[in-house]
Amino acid sequence: MSLTLLLDLATGMVPDRIAVGSGDGGMTFAELDRRARNAAVRIQEAQAGSLAYVGLSGPAFHVSLFAAAHAGVPAAPLNYRLSDEQLADLIRQLDAPVIVADETYLPHLPAGAQTITTADLLALPDADPSFVDVDDESTAVLLFTSGTTSAPKGVILRHSHLVSYVLQTVDPGSADEADAALVSVPPYHVAGVGTVLTNTAAGRRVVHLPDFAADRWLSTVVGEGVTNAMVVPTMLSRIVDHLEGAQADAPTLRSIAYGGARVSHPVLAAALKAFPDTGFVNAYGLTETSSTIALLDADDHRAALTSDDPAVQARLSSAGKLIPGIEAQVRGDDGQVLAPGEAGELYVRGPQVSGEYLSGSAVDAEGWFATRDRAWIDPDGYLFIEGRADDTIIRGGENIAPAEVEDVLVEHPDVHEVAVVGVPDDEWGECIVAVVVPHREVDPEELRAFARKSLRGSRTPDRVVFRDELPVTATGKLLRRVLLDELTAETR
Repeated sequence: MSLTLLLDLATGMVPDRIAVGSGDGGMTFAELDRRARNAAVRIQEAQAGSLAYVGLSGPAFHVSLFAAAHAGVPAAPLNYRLSDEQLADLIRQLDAPVIVADETYLPHLPAGAQTITTADLLALPDADPSFVDVDDESTAVLLFTSGTTSAPKGVILRHSHLVSYVLQTVDPGSADEADAALVSVPPYHVAGVGTVLTNTAAGRRVVHLPDFAADRWLSTVVGEGVTNAMVVPTMLSRIVDHLEGAQADAPTLRSIAYGGARVSHPVLAAALKAFPDTGFVNAYGLTETSSTIALLDADDHRAALTSDDPAVQARLSSAGKLIPGIEAQVRGDDGQVLAPGEAGELYVRGPQVSGEYLSGSAVDAEGWFATRDRAWIDPDGYLFIEGRADDTIIRGGENIAPAEVEDVLVEHPDVHEVAVVGVPDDEWGECIVAVVVPHREVDPEELRAFARKSLRGSRTPDRVVFRDELPVTATGKLLRRVLLDELTAETR
């Protein structure tokens, strides 16, 4: 089964329902299917081996994704925020690409590249398609990782991976006609791809907000009657800040899904207060796992907030439980599987797990993929993510997860955001440095004393430094390596 199956399902069930765009003038599923087929002919005529997409989220991305599937070539959404040189480097890794691009980005593409603007893509004339028989195990999407800890890597997602993910998480045709999903993540993020596929399968209209701003997000929710929304933590924080403690006017909004990075407890608590009638869902996944592999659903959120049991309350900081079809193990440094409650490296496997790169596969002989995330699983199966294994601070031989320190400091009323990193140190190997974005001026020693009330001395920050903002990717992932490089340079 290829990705085209998902569009075929929607077209067969709700052809005249709007698939993407405004409720009073968007593109129907039947129109999406027709335009995807026309674009597939253009791809074949160009004898392309892949389709690169350089543009904002919108109808053209939906068309491109399904057109590539119809033509039997991989779709590769690329980060339009990269420099010309970085963008050219990614394009060189693709097989004879035809590049679909917003007109704004045409000057930044390599000279001589085969290009078509997103506007022209949507205006292609009807053509008689001749489709290839797509192998389920052929590459459907090629995504480059964000490069938060190393150079971007090309992740191969096959049709079988993505279709498995969608059919395990969505009931085809399950959306009501009035449903609308608001998407603010870019197309080069796995969630940007996943939202096209899952909402298409559900028969749900998608509204895009490519240039996020909290006030525009809130007005779009009201104006488009949005029922489901997905945000990254940075966006959720800005929405909460914009509301300034008031409740949001969002009568149609039933669900907010958040993911892509950790959400601090104060931000989540404020968001739950601002949207009292909205169910919150925490989604955890990676590019290499075709998006979500664990969910903390709305019922779990409510239970954590109302329970007197500390173990249940703690689940508000978890990634929830694994979705159907996914298995997980937590392994120690010696490779042995750890007992519930013990922290180590998270390994996962299942039909949606790729773990495959352009450079080769990282899946072992038994199908296990090392996520490089430190995690633990409680006795009831709730997954807790501590952060990237590479981010672990080793101070005096003791392993310290940055999240453990961050979760304490962010509870201080003067702390808006915080990131903790380990900086090389002659005495301890690494020292703990807390980088704080404050609400207002605060004494660093006050913050160290605040942390020491909840943490052992060895886990108390050795230094506290202040910044106006933390470096993050467009999807809200903290760029720890940028902070580490800056702080290391300062100590030389």
